[in-house]
Amino acid sequence: MTPDLAVRATGKTADPLARILVAGVGNIFLRDDGFGPEVARRLAADAGPDPRGMLAVDYGIRGMHLAYDLLAGVDLLVLVDTVPPDDPGAAVPGSIRVLRVRPEDLDGNTSLDPHGMDPAAVLGRLRSLGGELPLTYVVGCVPADVSDGIGLSAPVAAAVPGAVEAVVELIAQHDASVPRPVPG
Repeated sequence: MTPDLAVRATGKTADPLARILVAGVGNIFLRDDGFGPEVARRLAADAGPDPRGMLAVDYGIRGMHLAYDLLAGVDLLVLVDTVPPDDPGAAVPGSIRVLRVRPEDLDGNTSLDPHGMDPAAVLGRLRSLGGELPLTYVVGCVPADVSDGIGLSAPVAAAVPGAVEAVVELIAQHDASVPRPVPG
């Protein structure tokens, strides 16, 4: 992470050797769409100083900010957002899905709205902005209610701790796969 990104997110400078970004995305004014920001806030509050340089940031609907922060260089990106169910006929609000995002999953023709947040558009436009898609996962939750209003529905609120655990597990897997320099 650049020191600029680290300071905006945490008030401190992150270790430049470990660049892990957890991006909570969604609109807190559309009830369950605020799931991503809530998970990011919880991770930021619970993590304290993170020796791996993990930053948990509530991007809300600020897609351009996420795009520019990704251009600074990130080794692992974990997006936290609402997602549709695997099977719409068997939708269970509050269920968590972990998805891997690869470059071939993205439609490069998606337009990037500087005033909105479409994660696929942000990630799909990285190359045209001069960046590359880092190792990327989505930790998603099936919403129950995305109508106007503030506050998560009961099943989605109950899913927040499980999403935090899923993010922590992805980071642990990443940490295990990346050799770190030995001090001294």
